[in-house]
Amino acid sequence: MDALKLISQGSLKSEIPQFSIGDTVKVDVNIREGERERIQQFEGTVIARKGSGISETFTVRRVSYGVGVERVFPVHSPNVKAVQVVRHGRVRRAKLYYLRNRVGKAAKVKEQLK
Repeated sequence: MDALKLISQGSLKSEIPQFSIGDTVKVDVNIREGERERIQQFEGTVIARKGSGISETFTVRRVSYGVGVERVFPVHSPNVKAVQVVRHGRVRRAKLYYLRNRVGKAAKVKEQLK
């Protein structure tokens, strides 16, 4: 546990943009297939953020071929190469788990105009 604290004090990424719940983001993830490595993009809506410090994670949800897909990414993982905010969403909840039960246009999040 002390080693985790030492890592968290010295190596927090500052290049991750500010994003919040309801935002649509593109996450570039490093995928290892045997000896090869490639970067895969995962685009979806941020439905949750959990934890703090080095152990902080965020959950991204998208619908792919009619099936809902959710992935949990550690914010400070070396496998998460970049996070791009596509659009900001206007929500009034800290967790958007209710989107799991909705289909089509009902599952959309309104855009926040700045």
